[in-house]
Amino acid sequence: MKEKILIVGLGLIGSSLALAIKKGHPTVQITGLDQSKESENIAKDLKMIDEIAPSFKEAAEQADIILLAVPVRVCIQLIAQLKTFKLRPEVIVTDACSTKSEIMKAARDASFSFIGGHPMAGSHKSGVLAADVDLFENAYYIFTANEKNQVMVAQLQRLLIGTRAKYVALDATEHDEITGMLSHLPHIIAAGLVNQSDRFNQVFPRSRQLAAGGFRDITRIASSDPTMWTDILLSNREALLHKIEEWETTIEEVRTWIEERDEQSIYRYFEAAKETRDQLPVHEKGAIPAFYDLFVDVPDVPGVIAEVTGLLGQAEISIINLRIQETREDIIGILQVTFKTEVDLLKGKECLEKKTTYTCRIK
Repeated sequence: MKEKILIVGLGLIGSSLALAIKKGHPTVQITGLDQSKESENIAKDLKMIDEIAPSFKEAAEQADIILLAVPVRVCIQLIAQLKTFKLRPEVIVTDACSTKSEIMKAARDASFSFIGGHPMAGSHKSGVLAADVDLFENAYYIFTANEKNQVMVAQLQRLLIGTRAKYVALDATEHDEITGMLSHLPHIIAAGLVNQSDRFNQVFPRSRQLAAGGFRDITRIASSDPTMWTDILLSNREALLHKIEEWETTIEEVRTWIEERDEQSIYRYFEAAKETRDQLPVHEKGAIPAFYDLFVDVPDVPGVIAEVTGLLGQAEISIINLRIQETREDIIGILQVTFKTEVDLLKGKECLEKKTTYTCRIK
């Protein structure tokens, strides 16, 4: 008898998990459910799922494993509904939410086994059409569960073998503190910088042109789904309020150093940051999705972009974004090519260095 999997939420994460599960276990039967009928039909047509759920209740009561790939607020509502259903005795329910404390609290008195989950991967794209079977490769997949549910955790890990993710066990509080520091706070700061620059642009319009280079790169994570991030911030409220207070203290210290012309303190501030950052893992997938960018110095002549993309196309290397950075004062420009994976990035660099005289750099 085929194992029946119900995936609720067929966005980037849910549909990518469906592909990964199918890759690892071709015989499982996956039922999909989404608030968008169009997403359901696309997932069915592209064989990400085997069937569309007739209703949440009916599909849940027939499932062996239920995966909730929806925002935190919606997930809590669905858990409440599941408590009223007649689920299979051995059913396992899990989620893919970015915060865990409120989720685990909502499932605390459930009669079914609940395993908190968080695949720490993302993309610049969203929706079912952005599904990627390799999205979770080498990414961290966090599980939060009680000691009595470790057998179910192992069962989930076997189901998710096709993700090729690295499994990590954390308690809910530890998870939310870590992601709050490494992901949620940086998103708040990036969004704040962009919003401040927008107001600044009204006074100095030329600044928008100059922001196209480095400023745009360091604030890339501000281009995130506002609905999702509103949900994340409110569901990780306690951890973030504390971290924002610490950030305010740090910025106040920097302001004081500048005001008092405290050269040594300013130097130590940047020196400590440099030393810490230089020790961080390189090309590891963490709390913030990695960017696989190649910067190519190209001559400012017609046809050069077609040449670069043509060579990558001949080598069957896919790119997901292409951007021309501001041309320098000389005749050299910078072409920023974004790849889906680190493997594609390295292949692309090797290809262009072998077939052109252009300098290629990975920052």
